[in-house]
Amino acid sequence: MVLPRHMRLKGHRCFDFIYKQGSRFYSPSMVLRVTNANTKPQAKGNNSKTRPSIKCAISISNKVSKKSVTRNKLRRLFHHHLSFRLSNMEFDEEIWAFISLKPSCMKNSDSTLLKEFDKLLTKAGITR
Repeated sequence: MVLPRHMRLKGHRCFDFIYKQGSRFYSPSMVLRVTNANTKPQAKGNNSKTRPSIKCAISISNKVSKKSVTRNKLRRLFHHHLSFRLSNMEFDEEIWAFISLKPSCMKNSDSTLLKEFDKLLTKAGITR
């Protein structure tokens, strides 16, 4: 499953902005970077009438698994979880989030990874 279009981060400038300005939240298996949106990098598709939401991206390195099938499975798992958890939430301002999985995530089960991810979202103040 793919993230809905309105929840996707686009363009390298967005990622640069998150790396420079974002707050980092660590767990044993992943790193979550979160920042308030900078509307300039995504100026092409900006509509002032759209309601604020969260835009996300997930990075799974070759260090996590050499097999692309495994990396895609993890990516689909997180995309499904993100769209299920965050699509109906209301936000005051647009938030950008970037999730990086660490190689140690392969030692954990899927349910453990999702619980850890939920804890990071709560620590970042995105969910309650």
